[in-house]
Amino acid sequence: MDASTTRRDHRTEVIPFLADDGLPLTLIHVTSPKVAASPRGPVLLVHGAGVRAELFRPPLPRTLVDVLLDDGWDVWMLNWRASIDLRPVPWTLDDAAAYDHPAAVRHVLAASGASSLAAFVHCQGSTSFTMAAVAGLLPGVRTVVSNAVSLHVDIPAFSKVKITKMLPLVGAFTPSLSPRWGYKSYGYFSRILRATVRATHWECDNTVCKMVSFTYGSGRPALWSHENLDDATHEWIKGEFAGAPLTFFRQMAQSAQAGHLVPTGTVPLLPTSLVAAAPQTDARFVFLAGEDNRCFLPSSQQRSFEFFAGHRPGRDALHLIPGYGHLDVIFGKNAWRDTYPLIAKELAS
Repeated sequence: MDASTTRRDHRTEVIPFLADDGLPLTLIHVTSPKVAASPRGPVLLVHGAGVRAELFRPPLPRTLVDVLLDDGWDVWMLNWRASIDLRPVPWTLDDAAAYDHPAAVRHVLAASGASSLAAFVHCQGSTSFTMAAVAGLLPGVRTVVSNAVSLHVDIPAFSKVKITKMLPLVGAFTPSLSPRWGYKSYGYFSRILRATVRATHWECDNTVCKMVSFTYGSGRPALWSHENLDDATHEWIKGEFAGAPLTFFRQMAQSAQAGHLVPTGTVPLLPTSLVAAAPQTDARFVFLAGEDNRCFLPSSQQRSFEFFAGHRPGRDALHLIPGYGHLDVIFGKNAWRDTYPLIAKELAS
């Protein structure tokens, strides 16, 4: 591996700012003394639900942040309202789309002096970011590389049963679901659920890993292949997952039933339908999907690509990645070789 910048070289600045509805958020600005300039301008990294910006800096010799720094990018990582580093609040994808992402993009552009930026967005950071772009709320974004899911929602059959049939029952006991219950109890319901998951998932001895699979997908495991993770990363995930509110899960249940993202109808900035008209964005979209993803099926990204291509053929791109699932695209032990070069190439296109 020909590495230059590593985590030891990172200079990290945490920058507080406000979402457009007044909610406190943070941006993590990462630079390196080994990189004299950032000719490509700013790139915004957006995490998924129940994790945080540090998702992009796992304990690997070479992370996506390192690659982007060395490739000439000015790296910014967003902690939006789903981040476990922020005070927990009930949220929906609409909230993030209308209030978090537009504010973050404006802040990065103002701080960097750039006229536009590129973004790498993952999972529910991708769905909400795509919602904002399709609604015309992100005019300062020129390129979006989306991992796992964006506008369309296809999930495994067992996941659909869980989210549509079991979710109403869960709401009587808890306002959220959290993989962190794998090691920390929050009342009797969390203990019962943990015991159930331990009894039905035998794939490893990491209870948080098992809880992630139960909460977010169908499989053992659902969001990555164990063969793609090194021991340090498999241990690290214990501290990187926490709760997501049922307000989000209810919206995702409706979206899974419809086959595409469904706005709640409570945020006036968003259209009532996201698929009834052409996307209101000039940004080029690149849709990535691990072929082994058991959280959101690869057909989700295939359908989103086809939707965009139907309105503007030849502009956007789709890549299905063999041997990868949901999150190992970002923190797999060989991602430096298998997925980072593709991400970096498409961000620069």
